[in-house]
Amino acid sequence: FEDIPPASWRKNIDLQLNSYFVFCQSVLRQMAKQNDGAIVNIASIYGIVGNDFTLYEEYGGTSPAAYSAIKGGLINFTRYLASYYGRKGIRVNCVSPGGIEDKKKQHPSFLKRYCQKVPMGRLGLPEDIAPAVSFLLSDDSRYITGHNLVVDGGWTAI
Repeated sequence: FEDIPPASWRKNIDLQLNSYFVFCQSVLRQMAKQNDGAIVNIASIYGIVGNDFTLYEEYGGTSPAAYSAIKGGLINFTRYLASYYGRKGIRVNCVSPGGIEDKKKQHPSFLKRYCQKVPMGRLGLPEDIAPAVSFLLSDDSRYITGHNLVVDGGWTAI
């Protein structure tokens, strides 16, 4: 952490968190005119719980500090937008996935340690996350706003 250049921190915040701000601002203008709409932001479990750095010990990897700050900020930004736009019939929610499997990019020891810790015994797949997003965009969730739906195989339950 002590070696992170402030310029790198600022760049990550700008590229990731600020891009959500610009996107939401643009889309919400149109939704406000319609008095209708739904947005689902994608955050992470590392926006609601601390990082488990033991996952990276065996190979010297890490999880960037900015990532946690961005995802935590996005969850609360989602709540802000939900409370601000709710009266206009606009719903804003968030999905926080746990680890998503990508064997091409993930070190074998990370995969092993993660699967040993998560109650469901595996990392998530994109097809585990998509139905949650679809639900929050659908009329089936018409009375849900400001919610952060955690889809993590039980990671945050322990």
